[in-house]
Amino acid sequence: KVDYDVCSNYGNWLYSAGIGNDPRDNRRFNVIKQGLDYDGDGDYVRLWIPELGGIEGADIHAPWALSSTALSQAGVTLGDTYPQPVVTAPEWGRHISQRPQGRSPHPKGRRGPTHPPKQHKDRGIDFYFSRKKDA
Repeated sequence: KVDYDVCSNYGNWLYSAGIGNDPRDNRRFNVIKQGLDYDGDGDYVRLWIPELGGIEGADIHAPWALSSTALSQAGVTLGDTYPQPVVTAPEWGRHISQRPQGRSPHPKGRRGPTHPPKQHKDRGIDFYFSRKKDA
């Protein structure tokens, strides 16, 4: 089975890149947060990047933040067996520093976001379907 919808895929890539129609200012796609939310144990990363296979748990999402001892134990040498990061975004730091080392942030393998997305305080679902837009 092929899962490919041109419009949906292009739209999602544009949204992730931070371009196109988006009502929020300064929105950035946080790859570290997304990795922790949807691949908490790092299994998907480990599948596609075997060079990081020795890194356990959520640490795989930010190997450059690990100690030289942890990297050595995992058989990873930044700049040699795995590249140094080209860029690091400031907003990644809070997700890297707050996660438990070597463990998924989700208890008992729970997947998905840790909390429901916030709704705009003035725009609940009723806002879009009601006739009165002034309320």
